[in-house]
Amino acid sequence: MPYTKEERESIQRAYESMLVDIRPNVFDPQKLKVVEDAYQFCLEKYDGKYMISGKPYLFHLIDLARIAVLEVGLGYMSVVAAFLHGITYKENVDMAYLEERFGKRIATVLRGFDKISALHTERVAYNSDNFRDLFLSLVEDMRTVLLKVAHRVYDVRNQQDVDADRLGKYFHEIKYIYIPIVHRLGLYKIKAELEEKLMLFENPEVFQEIKSKIEATEESRRHIAERFLAPIRNRLDSEIKNGKYKFTYLIKWRVKSIPSIYAKMKAQNVPFEKVYDLLAARVIIDCAPKDEIGYCWCVYADITNLYEPVPERMRDWITVPKASGYESLHATVKFDEKVFFEVQIRTTRMDEIAEMGQAAHYLYKGDKQSSEDWLVGVRQVLENPELVSLENSYKKNYKSDKIFIFTPEGDLKQLPQGSTVLDFAYEIHTKVGETCNGAKINGKVVPIRHVLTNGDKVEVITNKKQSPNADWLNWVNTEKARNKIRRFLKEEELKESELGKGLLFRRLKNWKLPVTEDVVEQLVKEFKVENSLQLYHRIATEKIDLANVKHFLEAQQSTKAEREEHPLVEQSEAKKEDIQDNGESLSIGEDIKNVKYKLAKCCNPIPGDKVFGFVTNEGNITIHRVNCPNAKSLQDRYGYRIIKVRWNGIENGVSQATIRIYGNNMHGLLGKITKVVSEDMQVDMKNVSFNADKEGYFEGKMVLQIADIESLELLMDRIRAIEGILEVIRIDE
Repeated sequence: MPYTKEERESIQRAYESMLVDIRPNVFDPQKLKVVEDAYQFCLEKYDGKYMISGKPYLFHLIDLARIAVLEVGLGYMSVVAAFLHGITYKENVDMAYLEERFGKRIATVLRGFDKISALHTERVAYNSDNFRDLFLSLVEDMRTVLLKVAHRVYDVRNQQDVDADRLGKYFHEIKYIYIPIVHRLGLYKIKAELEEKLMLFENPEVFQEIKSKIEATEESRRHIAERFLAPIRNRLDSEIKNGKYKFTYLIKWRVKSIPSIYAKMKAQNVPFEKVYDLLAARVIIDCAPKDEIGYCWCVYADITNLYEPVPERMRDWITVPKASGYESLHATVKFDEKVFFEVQIRTTRMDEIAEMGQAAHYLYKGDKQSSEDWLVGVRQVLENPELVSLENSYKKNYKSDKIFIFTPEGDLKQLPQGSTVLDFAYEIHTKVGETCNGAKINGKVVPIRHVLTNGDKVEVITNKKQSPNADWLNWVNTEKARNKIRRFLKEEELKESELGKGLLFRRLKNWKLPVTEDVVEQLVKEFKVENSLQLYHRIATEKIDLANVKHFLEAQQSTKAEREEHPLVEQSEAKKEDIQDNGESLSIGEDIKNVKYKLAKCCNPIPGDKVFGFVTNEGNITIHRVNCPNAKSLQDRYGYRIIKVRWNGIENGVSQATIRIYGNNMHGLLGKITKVVSEDMQVDMKNVSFNADKEGYFEGKMVLQIADIESLELLMDRIRAIEGILEVIRIDE
């Protein structure tokens, strides 16, 4: 049923009153014509539509437009957007039609408004920072966010127009999204109103109790304030009279807001009567722009000379203004033992900026409000919570490299642009990632390589039979997912290496061949792999044929046997049970006259190692391990200098050995290793180095002072028994 004549006349009067109020901000016939067109369009579309309270819907649009211009600082485009917001789904109006009729920029604001209105904000308490970033990434024009702020201001002022369920949702958003936004933008009047309405909604009894106590003590506080301010007025009047100060001033005082008082009561864990800093005063100076900073500091000095300041509560927002443009000096001073005053010192210009935030800041910089250029600053401020001053910011255009994805429960996850379903699955949990088999996005099933878009709601599909493979590395965009996949593949490789190791050792026993580290080292060199783990893995995956392993080892055995029968034949294998010599064998540890020997540093033999002696040019003897890296060269070139040696039980001797340790980079693992070495085995460590990689593994090297080969092998076995250790081998250093 259409509006009655009386309702239409009432709507028209409200509209014309709004035009009078906003005219200074949008005084341009062409712009007013667009506003009029939007108003008439909505009057037609919403004819006969009412709010819950029973008032015509047009009053809501008019009030919203008024708030957007007069309290937030927006211009004519936001008035048009205020009239048209939500009309696409309320009245089934096509967005393309709105863009054609009212322009592309208006349509951009409306599209953004629809996007952020459709967001699931149930879990915003756990994701408030991410939600703020999501808002910014979804909107192209900051009018969208500010129009939403204006809408929430309307909602809290007109709660009779909002049903109970939606009102609870709105206050949830106000608490975690909109109050932080208006605080960052310096819209302090709006912030104070939203905080007060929120407390009335959440804690009405506490609010009313504090309000009653404030009202009951109003007269005494007024008396305290007058006594506090009188000396300040006298000092300023005296300095003005004698010509030192050339300004006029205004002093105001107030009781801090009820939400602020309640926050202090909770923070200090005290009742209302014990909160001593309830009062705040403001000194507003009217002076020439060039004198602003100097006079503010002069007044600050006067007040802190009169009253004892609290240094840690001093705030200088004049030297470096807030990103919102806010400028003021704040001082907290002690009036008596139970009363503290917060005093704000600012100029008239600074006070107007403090009241209007970003919009006033840009007005005073010389920008035209109608152009709304200050909206660039709005994005910068919201985008950079750590930003101190806009003048220090070089960022002019926003282009997010992040996307925000919802879980089915409404939690918000932040990912880089280009992330896939697989990235999201690993962001949820490693096991979810490893078993990811696809996802549902808005009810549509997509594969794991599907690239996500901002605001998607994703439900991961898992399958217990699914597991990562090397191709997955090509389908992820985050380092987290990539490292998890690599770690899984590495662990699978280690499992296969264990299988390969067992397979090799069983075959060696079947072939009646020795199962020793020397044999493994020979195979590593022969098949050109980096280490024993890689050797075992290639055996397990049949990339190394065990028939070739057998052929190589049997050939080595045959060559060894031939050398033992013909000792002068060229020796190609350093690892030999007994090395032939040209004279008597040397027993290491015996007191042999005129014979000096030392242990070679290239291989650091220790008692129990299979060794040989090499006679140097000086006639001394150097003891080498038979598998020393230099053994073959010495035998090939100086076979006549090699002698047979044997250990003769050196008591209380200490030799040097180096071991390499490889394993999972687990918390506390290094401590467990050093405990085994130092405390359990009582072995001295000469040098220790450990390095971890990005895939969750570490490689360490330890240089030890050890008694003999039996002690070393026992120590290595004890280290291998530690959880997380994958390999322990002795190396030449």
